[in-house]
Amino acid sequence: MEKTNENVEIPINEIEKASYKLQQLKEYENNPFIEALPPIFTEDDVLDHFMVNPRISQQDKAGEVNIRYHVLKRIKSFVQPLPIHFEVERRLSTLIRRGYLARNPLDKTFLERIRLLHELREDEKQAHKYIEDRLNYIRSTADSLSIIGISGIGKTTAIERLLLMYPQVIKHETYKNQMFNRTQITWLKIDCPYDGSLSTLCKSFFKAIDDILGTHYLEKFGYFNRITSTMLLYMTSLASLYGIGVLVIDEIQHLANSKNEQEEMLNFFVTLSNTVGVPTVLIGTSKAQQLFKGNFRQARRAASDGSIFWDRMEKDSEEWELFLETLWNIQCLKEHTELTEELKTVFYEECQGITAVAVNLFILAQEQVLFDDNNVQEKITVDVLRKTSKVDLKIIQPMLKAIRNNDFKAMYKFEDLMINLDELMINHKKNITYEGKVKAAMKERLNTLEYKREDKIKNLCIELTALGIFTALNPKDIRKIVIDVVDNNPSDVKENEIKLEIIQRAMEMNQKKYNETPTKECKGSKLSLLVIRDTALKNKKHPYDYLDKSGYISNPLIEFY
Repeated sequence: MEKTNENVEIPINEIEKASYKLQQLKEYENNPFIEALPPIFTEDDVLDHFMVNPRISQQDKAGEVNIRYHVLKRIKSFVQPLPIHFEVERRLSTLIRRGYLARNPLDKTFLERIRLLHELREDEKQAHKYIEDRLNYIRSTADSLSIIGISGIGKTTAIERLLLMYPQVIKHETYKNQMFNRTQITWLKIDCPYDGSLSTLCKSFFKAIDDILGTHYLEKFGYFNRITSTMLLYMTSLASLYGIGVLVIDEIQHLANSKNEQEEMLNFFVTLSNTVGVPTVLIGTSKAQQLFKGNFRQARRAASDGSIFWDRMEKDSEEWELFLETLWNIQCLKEHTELTEELKTVFYEECQGITAVAVNLFILAQEQVLFDDNNVQEKITVDVLRKTSKVDLKIIQPMLKAIRNNDFKAMYKFEDLMINLDELMINHKKNITYEGKVKAAMKERLNTLEYKREDKIKNLCIELTALGIFTALNPKDIRKIVIDVVDNNPSDVKENEIKLEIIQRAMEMNQKKYNETPTKECKGSKLSLLVIRDTALKNKKHPYDYLDKSGYISNPLIEFY
């Protein structure tokens, strides 16, 4: 365990040592919190990080039904980069960096902010009433972002994958040859409690920090009779102390369940962003929009960097075409079903372009085929899709019907489905050009996948052969092992993990083949060391004698003199 200046023990595997990078923008220079971040990501970085295309091999497709049932679950990890992912990444990247502009830990105002918060904690019962007045003169560059969209569209998955592109905890020790002992939390994500309780939210915040730093703030500041306003004060203090880059609050619509604390929690978000200087990202369903309608100040602060309204994919859009074509290739049936126009139409009708529904419908349809004795050909048909949707997705049929029929009265019953249609139309117009660009990049990436796979297989075969320890395996055996491991692992698995699995499989097969091969005495140098040893022991001789006879041992007097 490693100690920090805040007397915190951090698990070694949770921490990244600060590595400072040259900045392309002048305003980002001489700020260790910004310089320790990864370089500003390119579109290729986002594509590489988001694209998860699970592979199902021919061997998998030939397996027993009960095994293939498990193989199908790989499809749940499928992630397709979409235009909106790039937009969210750009917003998040600027939120974090611009939030640090006014919180440069080398600037005297940073220490002044910490000092004032410490003073306020001494008068914790009343401090929450005048915290904004005391800190108001210290400027803030933090913005807020709201992401609103229907359930199952991929909001949480996207934000979590984007956050993981940044190290969560960075340890600073020296900066420009000067002592700089500080712990930086780049991002923190918590869920808004279902009951909308501000007290529970504060405790979730303390627990989130405890989980990554090994501290005991929940025990210290979150005990059951603690006043909520006091917990808020400690929450703002910790956010400033650890230089939190962005605070992400998911399921924000749950605030609507608490009529009494709505105003207080929204005011806290404003204070956190406007006064303490911590950028916030609020994620929720359309129900969350209702929270900001009554207060212009809250609405402005909740979306100072704009709002992203995340709608389902349109039937004739390029992003839906690319999403479905990519997903459709991940089949585990004995016969590959071609994606016809009729199948496209029916598939969209049954999922309405909602990401989570589409992926689950595709998995469930294949399961339906696997366990249907009447479907001898094992193919996905229109009838299979409709039956699967009717039976397995029965619980969400009323919602899908409301969307399908554009029945706004029915939609209103399902608040998670409501979105700002005007905003969506504006965003759609903006994204037409960009969407085409993403599609072109994605198609190029998909076309190179097979080339990359072959290149990876070739290199791994060379590395495995070069080890020289698998004497019972021929090149075909080695290639078969490599192909099997590569094809049965998702594309985002680390190469070291792939190599480890390949070596383990090769060792097992090598031992198996070695045990099956009768031991024979071979002549001269063709006899392997292991065979020589076993032959000697079998004949109750010392291996040295056999090694000498086989020419592996030289007379040292002759060899060296």
